[in-house]
Amino acid sequence: MAPSIQYELSNPPTDAVSSLKFAPDSPTRFLVSSWDKHVYLYEISVGEEDGKLIEKYAHRAPVLDVCFGADDNEAFSAALLVSASWDHTLHFHDLSNPEKEPAAIKLPAKPHSLSITASKLVVAMASRLVYIYELQNTLELASQSNGAVAELQPWQQRESSLKFMTRAVACMPNDDGYATSSIEGRVAVEWFDSSQESQDRKYAFKCHRQPDPSGDGTDVVYPVNALAFNPVHGTFASGGGDGIVALWDANAKRRIRQYQRYPASVAALCFSSNGKYLAVGVCPGFENDQEDYSGEGATKIYIRELGETEAKGKGAK
Repeated sequence: MAPSIQYELSNPPTDAVSSLKFAPDSPTRFLVSSWDKHVYLYEISVGEEDGKLIEKYAHRAPVLDVCFGADDNEAFSAALLVSASWDHTLHFHDLSNPEKEPAAIKLPAKPHSLSITASKLVVAMASRLVYIYELQNTLELASQSNGAVAELQPWQQRESSLKFMTRAVACMPNDDGYATSSIEGRVAVEWFDSSQESQDRKYAFKCHRQPDPSGDGTDVVYPVNALAFNPVHGTFASGGGDGIVALWDANAKRRIRQYQRYPASVAALCFSSNGKYLAVGVCPGFENDQEDYSGEGATKIYIRELGETEAKGKGAK
């Protein structure tokens, strides 16, 4: 088995990382959005401990999210195919007609995180609400609203298994379910199937906790800021305010491995389309005195080239 390789990219953003996204076809090309009002496009040099900044795109305000479009040469920032706003709305953008008013759906609370599969859209909101929409049916109904904000019921409405605010949500690549994380140092795993048998499988667990330096036997609890599923193996990574990235087997309910601590809070994670690379965005968070964050020099992007079996589940062949 080839050993894993990790290296730090040169020319990182100068403020906090908000999102990392690999290209759909090229596993060596990825985007980074940042609070420094820029989107960065990088290319990884295969087999070498290096990465190159291809382009830097300026915006008028902090960029909160970014994604690729139909191919590796198309990208969207802020106005995504599906976007959500703190005005309690969910928008579906028609990319074939950018001038057309997006179809909109009213949400009951502020959205905190979105994740999408081939058939489902999961929206995690305030008040521990989780709405699951059937993507195609919802898009068709929302498009019939003629520019008005539609009030559509989700396919499923759930209450988060976690007791505190949801921080991130990520869908399984096989379209079976999703994982959510919270500010309380916990992750929950659930399945879309609403049968009692399937719902009995859901579970939550503690993670991203470190012994209190005072030595009193308690733990310091950190937010779990990021989740990402490996598209090949179906395992997932979690990144926390403790600077730790861990890999988990959702089906076996076990941690596969935990990496050496990064220098600051893990803000974003993303696997490449072939599951071979893991991008890790690191920057000081609120748990690291974010209020005094100066930006430049503190934000770092790491690329980890995974070993052949590094992200495989415990029972995988």
